[in-house]
Amino acid sequence: MRNTTTLLAALLAVTALAGCQPKHDNGAPGPAQQAGKAVDEAGARVAKSLHAPIDKAEEARRKMEAAGEQAKRDIAEATDDARQGLNDATNEVGKKVERAGEKIQKAAQ
Repeated sequence: MRNTTTLLAALLAVTALAGCQPKHDNGAPGPAQQAGKAVDEAGARVAKSLHAPIDKAEEARRKMEAAGEQAKRDIAEATDDARQGLNDATNEVGKKVERAGEKIQKAAQ
C-alpha cells in the first residue's frame, strides 16, 4: 500500500510540475515525457521493493529443500546403522545361546 501511495504522489507531483512549466521547443523532453519517465521510475522502484521479499522467500524455500534432502540422507544412514547394529546384536545373542547350550550338554553328560 505504501508503494502505491508513493507512486501516486510522484505521479501527481510530476503532473502538477509539468503543467506549470512554460513550453519550450528546444528538443528537451516535454512535460508528458517527463511525467512518463517519473512514472516509469516510480514503477521500477515499487517493483524492486516488491521483488525483494519474493526473492527472500525463494531463497528460504531452496534452503529448506536442501535441509530436507540432507535430513532424508541422515535418516537413511541412521536406519542402516541401526539395522546393522541389530543384526550384530542378534548374531552375538545367538552365539551366546549356542555356547550356553553347549555348556548345558556338557554338564548333562
